[in-house]
Amino acid sequence: MKLTIVRLTHLSEQDIIDLEKIWPEYAPAELQLDDSHRVYAAKFNDRLLGAVRMTLSGTQGELDSLRVRELTRRRGVGQYLLEELMRDNPGVSDWRMQDVGVEDRGVMAAFMQALGFRAQTGGWQKEE
Repeated sequence: MKLTIVRLTHLSEQDIIDLEKIWPEYAPAELQLDDSHRVYAAKFNDRLLGAVRMTLSGTQGELDSLRVRELTRRRGVGQYLLEELMRDNPGVSDWRMQDVGVEDRGVMAAFMQALGFRAQTGGWQKEE
């Protein structure tokens, strides 16, 4: 089965289990999912491998809590997740990634820079 990127509009029982593994500090059932508050996830074999939260406000997309499960890191999952999220939101021209939930800031900084984001206070920014 192929890795796919999905926007979660509701959470199945399996999604909740997987999100608890990705984000142990959050209660997935309490996530707000609507047109302005979105969660995108990387899915493989009906399991979520990574996820990111997005708040949409006009032409600005505020991202946070990008995380990929440790067993699947360094395989392009995070990059594919962000690329597809941005492709799915063509009206957004100002992207910001907060450093909320970042486990290793050095690794994340290199990752974000490789995707064209520049460092700023509290995270990274990319304007298109």
